[in-house]
Amino acid sequence: MESFLIALAILLLFVSVNSEEMSYEQLLSQLHACPKECYCPPSFPTAVYCNNKALKRIPKIPPFTLYLYLQNNLIDVLSADAFQNATQLKWINLNQNKISNEGVEENALKSMSKILHLYMDANQLTSIPSPLPPNLEQLHLSRNQISKIPAGVFSGKKNLLLLNLQGNKLQDDAVTEVTIKGLSTLVQINLGKNQLNSMPKGLPPTIMQLYLDGNNIQKIPAGYFNGLPKMTFLRLNHNKLVNGGIPKNVFNLSSILDLQLSYNQLTEVPLISSALEHLHLDHNKIKSVNSSNICPVSIDHLDKYSDEIVPRLRYLRLDGNVIEPPIPRDLFNCFRHLSAVVI
Repeated sequence: MESFLIALAILLLFVSVNSEEMSYEQLLSQLHACPKECYCPPSFPTAVYCNNKALKRIPKIPPFTLYLYLQNNLIDVLSADAFQNATQLKWINLNQNKISNEGVEENALKSMSKILHLYMDANQLTSIPSPLPPNLEQLHLSRNQISKIPAGVFSGKKNLLLLNLQGNKLQDDAVTEVTIKGLSTLVQINLGKNQLNSMPKGLPPTIMQLYLDGNNIQKIPAGYFNGLPKMTFLRLNHNKLVNGGIPKNVFNLSSILDLQLSYNQLTEVPLISSALEHLHLDHNKIKSVNSSNICPVSIDHLDKYSDEIVPRLRYLRLDGNVIEPPIPRDLFNCFRHLSAVVI
């Protein structure tokens, strides 16, 4: 009777499962194969939850699993056959375990041919594990102890869109044209809270979002962003930037819409593009704001020509500086779309 009721419950739940993804027989097999340490919800049969179980080893995963949660355990070995039964995996969370490079057996990741999103944040990695799954779209390796990026580790990773290396121990010689070669479609890279003293070299021209918060960067080379024509979102908060280290037109790019330079050592507002919409300059050493110096367009031209040339700045943050209020009225003559100014 009990088995009949279980089967009936599965049959009723099956109406919410896409029949093209999983047949009734596959659904039944998937739920019966659920590891005793894990939870496999009938309403979401392609997901297996093994998180927060103090696991030291990866249990045998059911064959039709797409999403696997193994975070917050004590796993220290990623064996080559760990996922041999779950060949359809697309998304796996291994955050907050004890996995080191020595614990990643050869080809353990490469064999995961369908993995798109891999989370290994807060483990004990000292280097990016290699070889990686071939079809990755997102790779999350923040809060490890990574100081090395092996040459060729990203070779052929033409689908990788997001790379998160925040909170590691990367220095300038670790991020080079050689080590990150192969990231031909990368859109977002997070290198915040590392040990960088200069802007990273060799970034692909596809980059749109660059996170460099919490490093020791003091200057930006002239023309640095010329090779990054799609750069839209740039974060350089909590660095050591000074005005002498920022060439006059380095941020004067029409592609940049959001620029964050909070918690640096700037004494003047840098020149910006008319296209910029959000500017964060809080907690620097800026003493005054002179619109005639920072307005990217002549105010006389603004009065003569159409709204198309009016700077697009909407949000400006200046608190934590040494600026005496009120804000100069002529600032709004230039930035006529300003809707919020924090001072």
